[in-house]
Formats: sequence, C-alpha cells, structure tokens
Amino acid sequence: MSATGAATTGRGEVRAVVGLLVAFELVSGFLQGAAVPIVPEIRDWQGIGTGQAQWFTTVQYLAAAVSVPAFGRLGDLYGQRRLIRVALVVIAVGTVLVAFAPNLGVLLLGRALMGPLAALLPLEIGLVRDRLSVDGGRRAVGLLVGTLTLGTVLGHALVGPLLSLLGELRPTLIALAVLAIGCAALSWTAIPESRTRASGRMDWSGAALLAVALVTLLGTVARGPSWGWLSAPTLGGLLLCAVLLYGWARLQLARPYALVDVRALARRDSALYYACGFVLGAVMFGGQTVAVTFMAASPADEGYGFGLAAWQISLYGVIPNIMAFAGSALCAAFAVRVGYRRLLLLAFALLTAGYVGQIALHSALLPFAVAGALVGVGCGLALGGLPTVIVEESAADRTASATAVYNNLKTLGGSVGGAAFSVVLGSVVIGTTDTPALAAYVTVWAVGGAVCALAVLLQLALGGKESRSQVSNLGAPAGSIPDGPG
Repeated sequence: MSATGAATTGRGEVRAVVGLLVAFELVSGFLQGAAVPIVPEIRDWQGIGTGQAQWFTTVQYLAAAVSVPAFGRLGDLYGQRRLIRVALVVIAVGTVLVAFAPNLGVLLLGRALMGPLAALLPLEIGLVRDRLSVDGGRRAVGLLVGTLTLGTVLGHALVGPLLSLLGELRPTLIALAVLAIGCAALSWTAIPESRTRASGRMDWSGAALLAVALVTLLGTVARGPSWGWLSAPTLGGLLLCAVLLYGWARLQLARPYALVDVRALARRDSALYYACGFVLGAVMFGGQTVAVTFMAASPADEGYGFGLAAWQISLYGVIPNIMAFAGSALCAAFAVRVGYRRLLLLAFALLTAGYVGQIALHSALLPFAVAGALVGVGCGLALGGLPTVIVEESAADRTASATAVYNNLKTLGGSVGGAAFSVVLGSVVIGTTDTPALAAYVTVWAVGGAVCALAVLLQLALGGKESRSQVSNLGAPAGSIPDGPG
C-alpha cells in the first residue's frame, strides 16, 4: 500500500483515523444488518404486501450499485475524506426520511439515499492506503472489514430486542437515524484528508451508463422469481444488460479519464482476484439464508433439518458471522507470515471444506455447525485479503475506484448466487408441494463448494508468486514509501 504522507503522520492522528473509520463501519454494518429483520414490520406499518415490502431492501442494493463506483472515483479525484462526509450526510438524510416517511414513496426514497453505505468501505480503504504505512494499512483494512461484519451481526441480532424495548417501529427507526446523524457529525472531527489525487475528471456519462446497466441487471435478478427465469421480461432484461455493459466497456477503453481502468481490470493478476470477489459474494450473500432455513426445517415434517426455534437459529446462525469477524480481523497478522496469495488459497480451501462438510454432516447439529464455522473463517479471510491484494495491484490514484469495482462485483455475485439458489430451492421440491427437498440443499452446498474449489484452482494456475508490491512491502517499516504497483 502506498504510504504517502505516512512519515509525517503522528501516531495519535493514525489512531484517530482508524478509530473513527472503525466507528463508521460498525454503524454502517448495524444499519445494513438491521434492515432485513424489520421487513415484516415495514409491511404492516405501510399496509403493503410482502412483495412490495421486499423493495425496502432491494432499492438500497440498487442504489448501492450506482453509488459505489461514482463515490469511489470522486474520492480518488477530490479526496476520500470529503466523499466520506458527503456519503454520511446523504445516509443520515435517508435514515431520517425512512423514520418519518408518510408513505411508501418517501420510504423508498430514504432507502435509496442509504445506498452510499456500500461506498464507505472503498473510500476508507483509499484513505488508509494514503495515510498509513504498508503494515498499518493492511491491519486497518482487516479491522475495517471485520468491524463491518461485526456491525452486520449486531444489527441483525439487536434490532428485534430494540423494537421490543421501544414498543413501536417508528421509535426504532428514529434510533437508527440518530446513529447515522452521529456518524455524520463525527466525520467533521479528527480525520485527515488523503493527499494523493487522481488526474483527469469525473466520467459522468460512463457512471450513468454503468448505473443503468447494473440497475437493469440487479432489478431483473430481483424480479426474476416472480417473472419467471425464462420469461420474456427476464431474458430481455439480461440481454439489455449485456448490451449496455459491452457498450460501457468500449466507452471506457476509448476514454483517457475513464470511470474504471478496464485494461487494468483485465490483467491476469487483477482479473483473478476480482473473479474471486464475485465467487465470494455468490456463496456469502447468495447462500446466507440457506443454512437458516435448513436448521428451521423439521425432521418430522420435511424429513431433514433440526427443527430449531428462532432463538436457537440465531444462536447457531451467528457462529459463522463471529468466525468471519475473527478471520478478517486477524487476516493481516496471518498474511505477514504466509503472504496474501497463500492466505487467499487457504480462505477458499476452507470455504470448499465447509460446504463439503455441510453435505456430509447435515444430519447432526454440532458437526453441521462446525462446517458452518469453517465457511465463516474462509469468508473472513477472503473479506480481509481480497481488498488488500486488489488495492496493492492498483495504481495509487485509483485505490477507491478499484475497491469500488471489487465491492460491486461482490454484490453482483451475491445477486446472481441468490437468484440461482432460489431457483434450486424452488424447483427441487417434495412431491407437489413448494417445500424444498433435501436434494435442493445438497445441490446448493455442492454448487457453493464447486465454485470455491474452482477459485482455488484458478489461483494455483494463474496466481503465480506474491505480487511485487506484496513481497517488497511485507514488514516495511512505518513511514516508508514503497514502490507502487507497476
């Protein structure tokens, strides 16, 4: 990682930078994790159907697909701290609109304004790369990713008790808005600005075209289950997205100041880890509810599962998330010993082993939970390692943009994985019912294990040695300025 200015950055200032960014990620994770459990309450509050209520989460994902690349590039051009502040203010406005929404339209507008939640991490990674030493930056990335994971777990687990304590949904939403407003105010304190600036200008037309393509894709995937995967609207939406992405790529190649450096993205080393990010999103986001529904299934009724109550599912379901937090937080320290390439090989090997374990051990709860813990550790190591490798392979003035592309690919992987797993669970059913058969779950785990094993094989075949930046920077003293990537 670049350490521009690190030699003149005091230790107290460094601690302030990382501490505040960690606070932002904890709240960001909490806000994102709290959204899913309150969807039924949103449905009842607004008097809408379940399908409409799902847009409470879907619209935020769509807004994130637009926000992440735009905020990443603007951060590279005008400073990450400035765009972190802008993002936090927009998010705070969104939470206020959600809390006091008089109707569904205002509610969804507020959720759309919360889209920049996903842009915070790329901006923060760009800031720590600029302000901290190599080793300090690596530890900071792992800590930020781990804190985001922890915040998501806490949001998912605590929003229910918070709702019970406050008694109504609106006070709960107001409490979440207070957290967001507090973060926005805190961002005007001790955070220093990044010093590296990208040359050129913002590619607004490229950002708009990419936004249309991603919204088309994610919107089509979100509506696929209700439209039918082979229906004309679904196939037409996917075809339109392919055309838009092809035109966008041609446009980026032709522009000197493109939104995304497509040539760098297509380099063998870079493309490998972006592809791994897509795989990680597919198995992590796409499969996150599969184990939960399996544990809830009753052996007496469905012939599989453990028949766990909601509180028991929460207890066992939090294990992979805790292990993911531990893996991401310890990622940098472990990588110092083995290197990031070997760490990522281990991460996807653990993911593969975890999914194989779920297939083999699905009849006993404790072994099944152990297999889930392996998946969690693998996710955590990959979450901490992939952004670091991608950042160190990118140009110093493209840090936030490169991380933003990775985040979007991870989110896209989650959308595609979720759609694919939904098709499997909805197609492989027991008799004439709509209840998934055991074979459906086994198929999902087998697909998850297969794509993770493919990621391992790709790394073995194409990964080569540790990148020049990773080798030369391991153990670099604080304040040193390493050679940037080629």
